[in-house]
Order: sequence, then structure tokens, then C-alpha cells
Amino acid sequence: MPRSGRLRSFIREYKESPRFEKISFIPPFIILFVEGILLIHALTIDVPDIMVVELTLVLVAISIVEIVFVFGEMHSHYTQNNFDRILTIRLDDFITEKKEINVKKIVTEFIELHPEYNSHRNEIYHTTCQILETHKEEAIEKEITKKLGTYIKRRKKADVDEIVAGFVAKYPKYRGSRGIVYEKTCQLKASNKKSN
Repeated sequence: MPRSGRLRSFIREYKESPRFEKISFIPPFIILFVEGILLIHALTIDVPDIMVVELTLVLVAISIVEIVFVFGEMHSHYTQNNFDRILTIRLDDFITEKKEINVKKIVTEFIELHPEYNSHRNEIYHTTCQILETHKEEAIEKEITKKLGTYIKRRKKADVDEIVAGFVAKYPKYRGSRGIVYEKTCQLKASNKKSN
């Protein structure tokens, strides 16, 4: 039963690996298969050539080592991705619950709550910064959408470019978010057309 568990684990890791790692796992097996055929052929002829057999065995050993290395690389990549995913989920929940914006305080309190992450302080710091930046962008997006909704209602006949220019002129703090303003304007104009 443990073997089937390892096999299921390997299949799951293989499926979740990047395409390049999946492709790099195939050639060693092809080479191993060809070397196996050469080895069988070298052993089954009337007078086996010992040098060919020895060299083929060396190549078989190299292929097996290469397969082990590729699998080890896939496993470490999978483990790191899994670690990052779980850390991001836990940190996001922690930040949402605490409603704290001080990175140092978040990192310290998170490690106090989860001491198993004590040796991963740098990853926690980096992930916290990313999550806070994402939360900030989401808050700005909501704010823009709300203000744009009322702004568009007053300027129904204006086209998208006029609305974006007028909105940014009225709210200069959104100049750096012009792309978001444009995208949300298009979405709101489209939804208004559907509802009318």
C-alpha cells in the first residue's frame, strides 16, 4: 500500500509540474529504453561483446541517475509551490482578520501564531508585502468603480475617452490608475447598455 501512495503522490506532483519539467522527464526514459534494447541485444548474440555490455551498463546507470535528479527537482519545485500557496492563504486570512498594515508587526505576530514558519521570515515578509499591495489595489479598484458609477450616470452621452479624461481631471489622485479607470469605464458603459 505505501508504494501505491508514493505512486499517487508522484502522479500528483507530475501533473502539477510546469510543462518544461514534464517534458524534461521523458527523454531519460526513452534513452533508458533504447539502452535496454542495446543491452539485451549485446547479451543475446552468440559471442557477447563485453565492452559494449559494460558501456551500455554505464549509460543505463547514468540514465537512472538523471531520472532520479529530474524527479528530485520536480519534487522540490512542487514542495516549494505548495509551501508558497499555503503560506499565502494563511497570511491573507491573518491580515484580513487583523486589519493591520504594518508589515513588521504582521510578520512578528504571524510567526508568534505559527512558530513553524520562524525560519522563513524573509518569505513571510515578501509575501506580506505582496498581499498588502494586492489589498490596496483592490480597495482602489472598488473606490474607482463606486465613484465612476455616479460619474457616468451624470455623463451618459459622453464616450469612454471623455469620461476617463473628465474623471481623472476631477479626481487627480487616480492619475496613476488611468488603466483601471479606462477598464472600469468600459465595463460600466457596457453593463449600462445591456440594462437599457
